[in-house]
Amino acid sequence: MEDDDDQAASASRQRKIIHIDMDAFYASVEQRDNPDLRGKPVAVGGSRERGVVAAASYEARRFGVRSAMPSVTAKRQCPDLIFVKPRFEVYKAISQQIREIFAEHTPIIEPLSLDEAYLDVTENLQSIPLARDVALAIRAKIKEVTGLNASAGVSYNKFLAKLASDHRKPNGQYVITPEMGPAFVETLPVGKFHGIGPATSAKMNALGLYTGLDMRNQSLEFMQANFGKAGVYYYWISRGVDNREVRADRIRKSVGAENTFSTDLTDFNAMVVELKPLIDKVWRYCEGAGDRGRTVTLKMKFHDFEIITRSRSVPIAVSSRSELERLSVGLLQSEMPVPKPVRLLGISLSALHGEFQVESQLGLPI
Repeated sequence: MEDDDDQAASASRQRKIIHIDMDAFYASVEQRDNPDLRGKPVAVGGSRERGVVAAASYEARRFGVRSAMPSVTAKRQCPDLIFVKPRFEVYKAISQQIREIFAEHTPIIEPLSLDEAYLDVTENLQSIPLARDVALAIRAKIKEVTGLNASAGVSYNKFLAKLASDHRKPNGQYVITPEMGPAFVETLPVGKFHGIGPATSAKMNALGLYTGLDMRNQSLEFMQANFGKAGVYYYWISRGVDNREVRADRIRKSVGAENTFSTDLTDFNAMVVELKPLIDKVWRYCEGAGDRGRTVTLKMKFHDFEIITRSRSVPIAVSSRSELERLSVGLLQSEMPVPKPVRLLGISLSALHGEFQVESQLGLPI
């Protein structure tokens, strides 16, 4: 077993993976198309009371404005913030232009949203020997065709390529070589690991795990016992090993978010408060990827670890965040009063289909 893992790890080191991430994509498009917005703090999203920031320009980020932040908070942090209504049909068209540039270099493209993707360039169509030069060529072509900046991360696996693309943002790129990989991960706080959210991060900290090195010092059995199947993934990525393939034309069938609470809950209103950021997260994915779904599922884990799920399907795809919230809260309401304290809630949307289908679905929730 050990030999197999070692072989898999060494095989993964031969790959050349690029993670491309557009810089402040929606906000940059708006600044490109409206010269008056250039150099100014811009937020794409609804400015009204229930509005949410979908994207923030780098000028706005200096004030702490970020995506998914309530618009009222953003305005408080940056009084000069300019709100712009999103134009998803424009972003989608530009995203298509960018995908065509990727396709000039490799057919193995895994889009994650409108503004980021993984590319496997181990064998690239232009026979460029170094992956870093492929990334440079792609970024130059994106700038030439769209006028927008992209950042890139280059490495021997997906996990490290994504980490690398964050390392030189905006408008930069970074290479993590096989020799650098394990050391690069050592000093990384666990909360910076892709796939480790606030709840898992807090649990890791409680177990004395603060960095990649802390994780690497644990046995596979320890990681599995505490984190289940995900523990195996954490065990390997803390060693710089990630054998996941770049999956071309990946079709995602569902998207979900869940959270474990520090204190078990029984109160309906308290649970509704906890559901809202999960609904935001699911809806943010739908907006970014251009997906809509018809089936909403509520997941509940009780204090004794029993899990139940309740689903509701609608004839037409959920078209707004408020509708997703209404359906989610309705499912929760049907389970009240809960038979025992709840330690985790999750929301997922399935029966997904791609593309924005009607004009009314193109706006952000307000």
